[in-house]
Amino acid sequence: MTTQPLAVKRSPVRLTADASLTITRLFWPGPDRAANVIDRVSALDDGQVRRLLDATRGEFAHLHNGIENIFLAHYEQAAKRVEMPISATHERKLYIGACFTLEYAFASAAMFNPSMTPAIDQSGLEPGSLRFVMSLRAVGEGHLSSIVFRRGVVKANGEIVMEPPGPYHEPLRRAEYERFSKAKFRVKLAELGVRDAIMEVVLRRLGERFTAEDLREAINGPQALIDGLLRSDSESAGFEWLAGCDYDIEASPEGSITEVVLFPICEAESQGMEDMRIVRFSDDDGSVRYYGTYTAYNGRQTLPQIVEMPELNVARVRTLHGRCARNKGLALFPRKVGGHYMMSGRIDGENLFILTSDSVHVWDEAVKVQEPQFPWEVIQVGNCGSPIETDAGWLLLTHGVGPMRRYCIGATLLDRDDPTKLLGRLAEPLLMPTAEERKGYVPNVVYSCGGLVHNGLLVIPYGISDAATGFATVSLDDLLARLV
Repeated sequence: MTTQPLAVKRSPVRLTADASLTITRLFWPGPDRAANVIDRVSALDDGQVRRLLDATRGEFAHLHNGIENIFLAHYEQAAKRVEMPISATHERKLYIGACFTLEYAFASAAMFNPSMTPAIDQSGLEPGSLRFVMSLRAVGEGHLSSIVFRRGVVKANGEIVMEPPGPYHEPLRRAEYERFSKAKFRVKLAELGVRDAIMEVVLRRLGERFTAEDLREAINGPQALIDGLLRSDSESAGFEWLAGCDYDIEASPEGSITEVVLFPICEAESQGMEDMRIVRFSDDDGSVRYYGTYTAYNGRQTLPQIVEMPELNVARVRTLHGRCARNKGLALFPRKVGGHYMMSGRIDGENLFILTSDSVHVWDEAVKVQEPQFPWEVIQVGNCGSPIETDAGWLLLTHGVGPMRRYCIGATLLDRDDPTKLLGRLAEPLLMPTAEERKGYVPNVVYSCGGLVHNGLLVIPYGISDAATGFATVSLDDLLARLV
């Protein structure tokens, strides 16, 4: 076998930190300070409030047309936490809401670890071009990670053309909690190490299906029932941690996916939503939707999550369950294989597995398909996004970690009918960080969350040392020749 490196072409297109990309968020200084703010606003007469509100609207007109709705929503959120004036006018409510609003530059520090998938809408393109949807990890103040989306086009020759971003809106509105299944909840608590004695005391207070509010009432019930059982605060915190991670969010029906920012809104995501692997999924009935798997992080623990987007203005966020739904980097296949959902993942932190399930939310079965073998991946291996279907089999981009924690991108080929069978893998990296790419917040890293194939080219978007995003292309035939 030849050892001549594959001809990988890097694109000049770069996506970098951009402090001009902002959203609005609730600003909450605490109940005491909030009460002081409300007292100060209450001391103003109606004319002063009107003039101050007009000035605020004018100064922040660059955000978007729904700024008054945001002010009102933040007023209502504050009203749940602290007492408001009984007879406040609409304008006074808006101004109070503005006082509890801040502008947040969600991508001011970095934009990296991208994934891309063919867009559902392919209308209006030049012949030979393909539109794609892309997810990116954006990092802002406090190194807080959120997920944003971009669109672009791959031309017939592999040239990348990005569409303008935004305008971005505030994080999608949280809908009411789903009702939880006691049986599934018990399984996930056991995976977290919550002991049966504590689990049963709380769960016996709940019905077979319950809401997050029901759970909070059960946890805060007669403390005598669980006195002496708690090993630590974190053990009991697992209940609410899980419950806060199943929710629905929605945007304006007229909006576009590129205007959406998925921002942490539950405790498990409080320190970031990381590394989404987005995929256009085709179901058995011919319907098409986007799925995105990502990692929720609260500063101590990670939780695997999945987002289903059956429509562009609706996202259903759910926690993945099952004994194999663990660790980071789970990536869904773009269709069922043999009648089953399948995912790739590094569930033990070191090796690559293929997971199989009859439910997209519960994963109990996995087969190890790849272990670290070569020096550039001696520490661990994992996927770099969802598998890509080719005539030769499932092409899976991988990452390997070697000495000095250097990340490189490789490739593996899996059997098309039975993806637990490994047909081939690259002995050398497909992509490794150049001297320029080695510099960043986390040095010596190239990393992708998913590429696509178009017109005989494999297109790889990749993160550059946790700082920026680049693109590379390689001949699909040349790559498959090394793998078969």
